[in-house]
Order: sequence, then C-alpha cells, then structure tokens
Amino acid sequence: MDIFAHRGASRYFPENTLLAFKEAAKIPIYGVELDVHRTKDGVLVVHHDEKINRTSNGKGFIHEMDFAELRSYDFGSWKGEQFAGQQIPTLHEVLDIFRVTHHMINIELKTDVYSYPGLEEDVLQTVLEHDMAERIIYSSFDHEILERMLEKAIPNEVGLLFSKVLINLSEYGQMAGSSTLHVSLIAAKRNAVKKAIELGNRVRAYTVNRIADYDLLEDLGVDAIFTDEPEKMYRHAYEKKYQTKKESSYE
Repeated sequence: MDIFAHRGASRYFPENTLLAFKEAAKIPIYGVELDVHRTKDGVLVVHHDEKINRTSNGKGFIHEMDFAELRSYDFGSWKGEQFAGQQIPTLHEVLDIFRVTHHMINIELKTDVYSYPGLEEDVLQTVLEHDMAERIIYSSFDHEILERMLEKAIPNEVGLLFSKVLINLSEYGQMAGSSTLHVSLIAAKRNAVKKAIELGNRVRAYTVNRIADYDLLEDLGVDAIFTDEPEKMYRHAYEKKYQTKKESSYE
C-alpha cells in the first residue's frame, strides 16, 4: 500500500510549508499531497483553507489578497515558536523541492468553495514548466474541474475526492470518467468501498494516522493512504515487509 505525506510532514511541521515538504522529501514514500489556491493577482499558492486565519497571524480569504500581502504573514508560529517566519509557499517553490526526487505529487485543486476560473490551466502550465507532468495526480472535491482535467491532463491520473459515504462509488466514478477514488477513512471501512475495490477501482483513503487503520485498509485492498505522519507509516510498512520476508524464509 502506497503512502502519501498529507500536506507534507504535517504532524510535526506546519502544514503546507516548505519546511513540511522538505521533511517529507527525505522519506522514501510514494508521494506527497498539497493544496492549491490562487491569489488576487494570479499567483498559485499552496494552502489548505480558503482563509488564512487558522494557519497564520493574518485573516482573510486568499483569493481576496495579493501575493505580497500573503507573504508578509507568519505561517509557522501557530504550530510552534520554533517555526516562526515560515511563509506561504508558491506551487513553483514546492515543485522545485521534488524536482530531483522520485515522489508522485497529488495536487488538490481547491475550487470546491471558490471557483477560481481557469485554475486548471494555470496549474497545468506550472507543472509543464517544471517538466513534471508524468508525476502529477490531480484531485478535487469539485468534480466539474476534474472533468476538465480529464480532457486537458491526459494521461494524468485524476482522483475524485469524496467527503461522504456513497452507495454506488464505482458507478459514479464511471459516470465521472475516473476509476480513482479518494475517500475518507470512515468511508473506506464501508461496504461501498469494498465493492468499488472488487470492481477494479483504485481507492486511496485520507487521513490515516493510526497503525491499526493502516493494517485494516491494507487488508481491505486500499491502494494508498494520505497521512500526517509519513515517517511513522513508512517505518511500519517497512517492518511489516521485512517481517513477512523473514517468516517466509522459515517456511
């Protein structure tokens, strides 16, 4: 089962900052997940919430602010004084970190609250400039933008994000044009997801931070998890693999 660092190594470092991504880049996991918004003056920035209130000393919506104003705020101190001075990163800056690594990059397009017209074109252009197109997975709770990405980002993988438990996941995926389904941890434990996996869909689950949940999802056939603790999950996966090899050598 593959492991993605959710917003970087976000358990111990401020989420979606260069520091969190640099730490994640050190871990030999499958990939990293990040979220993209666009500023008032057209700069693509990496941040989860539509507002900056929770993760900075500023207030307001990203789409109503110029990039220069956003850069003036502290995006680290909320996590701890030792992280003071962390700035909101651009998508360019984050992709630069992973340009020389093996990691797949899951870019979540944050258009489910504010639409950001043309965001997909801006993101595709940025990815093209970094020559990383083959390493990108696009996802969103806004399935309209994913429909457009399915046409424009061929042959990139497009993951349909769900926050609720649906009955016919596989059928919906077929209708939307993707067999890659990104579901919540709660939903991943339901029969609908089990059925979707049996029907050949690729299912990834968020946000998985407990070892017991990792083991359960692996047994269910989940393809990958998004976790705030990538190092812990990688270590557990490595130990399981080593133990299995050790046991098989005695048979």
